[in-house]
Amino acid sequence: MHTSTDLAAELLATAGRFRRQVRRSGGGPRIGSGLPESQAELLRLVGRQPDIAVRHAAAELGLAPNTASTLVSRLCADGLLVRTVDPDDRRVGRLRLTESAQRVADESRAVRRATLGAVLSRLDPDQRERLHDGLTVLAEVTRLLHEEEA
Repeated sequence: MHTSTDLAAELLATAGRFRRQVRRSGGGPRIGSGLPESQAELLRLVGRQPDIAVRHAAAELGLAPNTASTLVSRLCADGLLVRTVDPDDRRVGRLRLTESAQRVADESRAVRRATLGAVLSRLDPDQRERLHDGLTVLAEVTRLLHEEEA
């Protein structure tokens, strides 16, 4: 049986390799390519959740509000992100990608999903079920980590 520390190290290493390999394997366009990782992460989040509130994006990415605001300003100036005022609450800023950035994000996501789906289809049903169970555990670990920082 592995210790919690051993398991943590293995999880971090495997998750990192997985993330990098999915990005490399997908080919095609990539949203945020060539940008600092924090900016690219914000773009990917907004691409998945158009009209997300700035404060929700900051919380989701674990960023301080002033850091998120700086990233938003930079990406807006670069023509990748649009910040609008929520019509129901003018204190809330909403984010969406520009039309061209959203198109790249959608294409990139579709390529990654198709590539990963093809690989997952090569697993036997028992492996896919165990992977599903592992993802449930990973979601719980993520929730617990989020509670720790709150």
